[in-house]
Amino acid sequence: MSDHTPPVPDLWATIDTLSEWLDTHRPVEGREGVLLRILKLSEEVGEVSEAVIGATGQNPRKGVTHTWDDVQAELCDVVITALMALRTLTPEAREVFGRHLERVRERSLSSAPR
Repeated sequence: MSDHTPPVPDLWATIDTLSEWLDTHRPVEGREGVLLRILKLSEEVGEVSEAVIGATGQNPRKGVTHTWDDVQAELCDVVITALMALRTLTPEAREVFGRHLERVRERSLSSAPR
């Protein structure tokens, strides 16, 4: 039995491919379509909340309805949806995100206690 981890697809190539697919299957065009794609992020965040509540059994009427694997999957959906929204706003999403990530890294690490 091999402990083989499957290869991870290239993040930005996959986002570009999904963006192209979504653009060809977009039910709403123009500015409204862009706004709806951004609003999709709120829906996905709500699904994370639902999964956390379900994993902890915080709804006594429903009990435990989710696992922490479900929470992880929903968090992944949030990340993908956010990257798709960014890609919708700009074809330079990779560069925009990279610059922003670098600013956050510098800001966070420069203010960390030593």
